[in-house]
Amino acid sequence: MAQKRQREEDKTAEASGGSKQPASGSNATLGQQTSHIKNKLVRAELYAKLKHKQKKQKKVERKRRDAEAARAEELGLEPPPKKQQKTLENTREKDVTMVEEGDEEVALDEADDEFAAHFAREREPKVLVTTCYKPSKTMFTFLAEMLEVLPRVEYYKRQGFPLKQVVGFAAGRDYSDLLVFNEDRKEVNGLLHVHLPDGPTAHYRLSSLVLGQDIRGHGRPSSHRPELVLNNFGTRLGRRVGRMLGSLFHQEPQFRGRRVATFHNQRDFIFFRHHRYIFEEKESTAEAAQPGRPKTAVVARMQELGPRFTLKLQSLQKGTFDSKHGEFEWVHKKEMDTSRRRFHL
Repeated sequence: MAQKRQREEDKTAEASGGSKQPASGSNATLGQQTSHIKNKLVRAELYAKLKHKQKKQKKVERKRRDAEAARAEELGLEPPPKKQQKTLENTREKDVTMVEEGDEEVALDEADDEFAAHFAREREPKVLVTTCYKPSKTMFTFLAEMLEVLPRVEYYKRQGFPLKQVVGFAAGRDYSDLLVFNEDRKEVNGLLHVHLPDGPTAHYRLSSLVLGQDIRGHGRPSSHRPELVLNNFGTRLGRRVGRMLGSLFHQEPQFRGRRVATFHNQRDFIFFRHHRYIFEEKESTAEAAQPGRPKTAVVARMQELGPRFTLKLQSLQKGTFDSKHGEFEWVHKKEMDTSRRRFHL
């Protein structure tokens, strides 16, 4: 009885205009259309009805689109364009530093930056790898796999030397890059990348590490120089970070080895993967084979070699590592994370 009385009161209030009016328009969500109802049971009942009606409308629209696509296919016409799904990537906030294709200003800057000699094939990469003071067994296993990924790399034990002294040691012996891996509680969680001899220095947070030995069906890499793939480094900062990561690999890979190292940037997270690929010819099925077309198709298969991990840029410093007087080009701050659709790389 109380619920029935409350429903009648709500209807009376809506008719008299004394309560808050529901949101109207095509952009109003179901919650906005039902938020004006104070009674929880009545609100839930109306929400369920609107939700059911919305599902029926979507089903009708989906059947209509499928029928139009089938009709266009029968007539040999181009099917109607599919509705693009909204994602964080295609709805990202516009960044004024996004680099357009053929930007002459960026091309001139990159022709005279710290990585110009490497990309002009005037200087081959020579990487020095070291760790924190007391590395664990997991760190050594990870380093063994990274030494197989990078084409020209050497490992030196830290032995208690301060980081600035290690940087000077590497620069004096003509190393092109220094990689310092850090760990906390036997978990690898950080990477410091110093490009030598003039910088810059990048600090990353390393997470989601999976060793190659823990990947199901993994393979063992060969000694060939791998190919390099850099994806979605679109802003000025992103291109700088991408060129810095690219300076670790040769510009002339050995394609016979069919190895690929990939740095894929998505929402400012840099995913690293290491694969081997192969192209094979397979016979097409009877249904797929059509007159005038070859009966064989070329397919690609991949085998992951490992390791896999994710990098998150924390800071980019001008010059080599200097914790006291260093000048930073970019530093990540919490104030930058005000929107899920704002990306920096």
